Amino acid sequence: MKKEYGYILIAYILMQLSIFIGVPLVYRIGIRAGQDPVFMRQAAPGYWIVISFSITLIIILLILRKARTDALLVRKAPASPGKSIVWAIAGVFLALFAQGIAANIEANLFGVDPGSKNTENILQIIKTFPASMLVSSIFGPILEEIVFRKIIFGSLYKRFSFWIAATISSVIFAMAHMEFEHILLYSAMGFTFAFLYVRTGRILVPIFAHVAMNTLVVVVQLFYRDQLQHIQGLIGGFFQ
Repeated sequence: MKKEYGYILIAYILMQLSIFIGVPLVYRIGIRAGQDPVFMRQAAPGYWIVISFSITLIIILLILRKARTDALLVRKAPASPGKSIVWAIAGVFLALFAQGIAANIEANLFGVDPGSKNTENILQIIKTFPASMLVSSIFGPILEEIVFRKIIFGSLYKRFSFWIAATISSVIFAMAHMEFEHILLYSAMGFTFAFLYVRTGRILVPIFAHVAMNTLVVVVQLFYRDQLQHIQGLIGGFFQ
């Protein structure tokens, strides 16, 4: 693994851990600024998520400028721009389909509640601090595709077959979401994005599919939840 990729992994891990320091810090700053304590308890996570994800994304993109060679290019040339666009659009539907299949397996075979505490927490943060939607819909998916597909999957794929690399990286991706009852669902998503990456050789393709899917889920959950609750198991409402 390139040393730049190691720096990116460290930056990503530190970002995830920073919530334990950042949220209390934002809360105290808000209180000193005269904000209502109740409001700050609700808004502080949203403020810090936007700050930490934005800073980390900038840092990682700057690091990537020194490591432009795609790990997958050692096997084949990337797909043409036209084919990449087609796969990016098709990838949104593949991702939703994979999510729906996995959600139904979890519910019908293992009795797992299709609901997600992670999703509920994210939606509550968005309602309190709408700007945090940028994280769940855009910043988060971009960072996750860089970390879990470009770096982790890409590094494994240089040594192992697609199935082994995709399985290992997808399980790591699932475990990182800390919802172990939904490990099959998150793994299915990771597998889908890994497939898109290998099929096109362009990390922008799974990034687009991931961003589009998350944005769709956020919009559905925020504005059409009541109308679509009867098919919740199909679209899931999860944020990968």
